[in-house]
Amino acid sequence: MSHEGTLDPDALAWERQGGLLPAIVQDARSHRVLMLGYMDRAALDATLASGLVTFFSRSRQRQWTKGETSGHVLALAAIETDCDGDALLVQAVPRGPTCHLERTSCFADAPGSALGELDALLATRERERPPGSYSTQLFESGVRRIAQKVGEEGVETALAGVAQDDAALRAEAADLAYHLLVLLRARGLGLRELEAELAARAMATPR
Repeated sequence: MSHEGTLDPDALAWERQGGLLPAIVQDARSHRVLMLGYMDRAALDATLASGLVTFFSRSRQRQWTKGETSGHVLALAAIETDCDGDALLVQAVPRGPTCHLERTSCFADAPGSALGELDALLATRERERPPGSYSTQLFESGVRRIAQKVGEEGVETALAGVAQDDAALRAEAADLAYHLLVLLRARGLGLRELEAELAARAMATPR
């Protein structure tokens, strides 16, 4: 992803569409498409400077920061441009529903990543520690106990793969994935770091 230090606003094709570039906003955690907006140069500069996603409103003919009235802002994670320099992909962390209809996304059926959403939930659980939550119990039990659970779930998944049906294997694999994400969170890591490691390995592997 391109951040402020590598995205060159001067190199973008502002002139092609009357000074406005379409900006697709994607949840940085779940990868769900959240909305489509438009940015002029001032809105892009404001986004990079403030860390809050800002657009140019074509209907109001002014700059506006998403969530300026509702409080449901989009915290910038990264921005990249397409190959032609005339569209932007904005990775952001939503604080509340993005859609004015109080939906997560302006696209009701936009697909997302269940693992990404789980990772985002676990980040909240690790930070807030709500009582009665199994995730809270795990985080408070410490890294050793969480690691032990990952080991147990790994064995159960392997056994299901050998001796049980597909439904049992899916269930055990889901349990393993959940506990692995908890372990990563307990160590200050998350799905993003796991995906980065996998991407680095894919780049390094001869094809």
